Amino acid sequence: MAIHLRSAEELEKMHRAGLIVYEVLTALRSAVKPGMTTMDLEKLTEEKIAWQPGHAAFKGYRGYPCMLCTSVNSEIVHGIPSPRRRLREGDIVSIDFGMEVDGYYADSAVTVPLGKIRPEVQKLLDVTRESLDRAIDKMRSGNRLGDVGHAVQSWVEENGFSVVREFVGHGIGTRMHDEPNLPNYGEEGRGPRLQEGMVIAIEPMVNAGRPEVRMRGEWVAETADGSPSAHFEHTVAVTANGPWILTRPREVTGPSW
Repeated sequence: MAIHLRSAEELEKMHRAGLIVYEVLTALRSAVKPGMTTMDLEKLTEEKIAWQPGHAAFKGYRGYPCMLCTSVNSEIVHGIPSPRRRLREGDIVSIDFGMEVDGYYADSAVTVPLGKIRPEVQKLLDVTRESLDRAIDKMRSGNRLGDVGHAVQSWVEENGFSVVREFVGHGIGTRMHDEPNLPNYGEEGRGPRLQEGMVIAIEPMVNAGRPEVRMRGEWVAETADGSPSAHFEHTVAVTANGPWILTRPREVTGPSW
């Protein structure tokens, strides 16, 4: 397993891509509302990046047809934007987006509630984001990969939810998916040791019900029991000064989303 350690210059290039990702997701997060379709979000993204350097990372990747993944309610990941998928009050939509700029990638996701949602669904969103925060805090030199996955799993299960096992976080750099894979579960003290320059897209995918997944068509993964699912993600580097979230501005602090 070849894990690449990125130089300071490479991390700056990834941060450049990451800032575009953050700008797009922040805009979509504000714009999304009941009555829109998931294709409306795709069109907004197309407008947003029209004059940006680089290109949307997902479109054409292994044949994927769109810039965004828009996964609604029980859809976990890889929901394809559609003019027929109209969002309603009480829905949640996970929006996943990546960019490539000058040969370097960045990837992030956020789950957004539409209007008033049920308290148990709000708890799902809160716990999933908090599990990402806890995982990010483990991205420190000397820790192990298992510490990061365990941080997600322990918080999720303590709160009565389950982590998806079929889909994982991943190394990222000059490829969208690189070594190492990062399951959202694991044992503390196990796995490769984290080193300065390692970059991982950490992406908890958490189900309100059971962890099992079923596929709908080639792309869309959904919960087998029909329960809601949430997805939050940031691209994070291990540095001498601790974790660096490459998919947001340096001046933004506090919770991941």
